[in-house]
Amino acid sequence: MTDLQNNSDVYDSPWKEALEHAFPEFMAFYFPEAYAQIDWAQGHAFKNTELRQVVRDAELGKRFADTLVQVTLEDGEPHWIYIHIEVQGQRDTDFARRMFTYNYRLFDRYARPIASFAVLADEGEGWRPDSYGFEVLGCRHTLEFPVVKLTDYADRAEALGANSNPFALVTAAHLRTRQTKGDPQARYRAKLDLVRLLYRQGWDRQRILDLFAVLDWMMRLPDALEQRLWQDIEAIEGGTDMPYVTSVERLAIRRGMQQGLEQGLEQGRLEGKIEGLERLLVKRFGPLDEATRKRLDLATLEQLDRWTDRILDASTVDVVFEGH
Repeated sequence: MTDLQNNSDVYDSPWKEALEHAFPEFMAFYFPEAYAQIDWAQGHAFKNTELRQVVRDAELGKRFADTLVQVTLEDGEPHWIYIHIEVQGQRDTDFARRMFTYNYRLFDRYARPIASFAVLADEGEGWRPDSYGFEVLGCRHTLEFPVVKLTDYADRAEALGANSNPFALVTAAHLRTRQTKGDPQARYRAKLDLVRLLYRQGWDRQRILDLFAVLDWMMRLPDALEQRLWQDIEAIEGGTDMPYVTSVERLAIRRGMQQGLEQGLEQGRLEGKIEGLERLLVKRFGPLDEATRKRLDLATLEQLDRWTDRILDASTVDVVFEGH
């Protein structure tokens, strides 16, 4: 998903919060035939802890969300099934096999029908896996699962803008993110347009915050344009009597706090490696001079790792630091 490949935390992205906040709308937008067969009046329940227990040993590349939901079918029978959803962020040659594996593991655990669905958010136009199976000695085992590809909506910009389903907005944001890659000004304008659209829908506060989080996560801007965007949001809210900007700013603060935490963890790792390498050097070569201690204090993680690897074979301290 373009810029998102650079994000350190693509898994459990804001996609997941939006999906869980508006699950019926998710199904209605992407999988309308399945949506029509569910008795939504009976409610639905997320079973994500159970999903983790079943598939915790499987890696599935860059996922933006996965979830397991218990629903009741609207066919006159009082039985329920599980729906397994994957939002896949990049092409993965093992994706179909893993959908197959998830499906039978979940069936084995619950002895209930499992309906698997996939939303493909990658950029590969021709990649759309929708089945997996095998046949051996007359035995056939196959899973076919519905798939939607976000790139298929690329020529429906006007329809997406007119659609009141929140996942029309999410899809539009995905497409505009791709279209504005490498052009911060164009992305700023696209993001502002989507924020205006977000406020015109008249949704409740939580939905606006959930969807803004998705937009903000997808459509990252340079700091100056982010500040400009927040000023524009405040102006938009001033004309709509919808005072959510403080919450939007809180999202930004939370993001800043996360970055600070990551920086703190990085600093902690650095200090720990310096101490460890210093102990090894003293043990191998004796007390260190001031120049060596200063070199350690100014080192990067990569340098510290490289120097640590050299200790066993180095004959002197200077050999450890050769070539820096």
